[in-house]
Amino acid sequence: MTIRIVVVDDHSIVREGLRLFLGLDPELEIVGEAANGVEAVEQARTLQPDVILMDLLMPVMDGIAAITAIRREFPEMEVLALTSVLERGSVVQAIRAGAIGYLLKDTQAHELRKAIKAAAAHQVQLSPQAASYLMRQIRTSDAEPQEALTERETEVLCLLAQGKSNKEIARSLHLVEDTVKTHVYHILAKLGVQSRTQAALNAIHMGLVGTDQGKAEQTKKF
Repeated sequence: MTIRIVVVDDHSIVREGLRLFLGLDPELEIVGEAANGVEAVEQARTLQPDVILMDLLMPVMDGIAAITAIRREFPEMEVLALTSVLERGSVVQAIRAGAIGYLLKDTQAHELRKAIKAAAAHQVQLSPQAASYLMRQIRTSDAEPQEALTERETEVLCLLAQGKSNKEIARSLHLVEDTVKTHVYHILAKLGVQSRTQAALNAIHMGLVGTDQGKAEQTKKF
């Protein structure tokens, strides 16, 4: 199945470059482009892509606000932050907004392609630098669930934090994939978070997954 992508960046040369090298992969298809966050939200509504590559620094509406709006309206649509900005506040804000990953624009082309495919499978994708910032963040964050997780939800959360896709979790727990999606939805609600990435970090904070293991899984494709 082809992964449908929308590229969001205020520089046309960046969008054109992404279109050129992502187009070399027959499993990826760029179905739309946007130059700011407002256009990104409109493209999300119109095109219903699988993955959105989102720059953070843009006019009209920035990437953080766009991620928040898109994830609120389309919780199954994954957004990868793709930016030149490596700053702790930006990383944390993007993940809190609901981005499934945070990549830098100096990421190698083949690594970006792999990251997009992983995001489409709902797998957390972080650059090593971004992961380091987030590991420090969870040490001081309050990550206790607003409502207790069930035993099954805890099992799903542990596997999610290990970087498993919904299909892989379903296979491990002998469930159908739709049931896993329902569990993930309930986990996010109980934890009060917007994305799988935040849920995975909370799992580390709660001691369900070791910090080293969680960090390794989140960065293993890089």
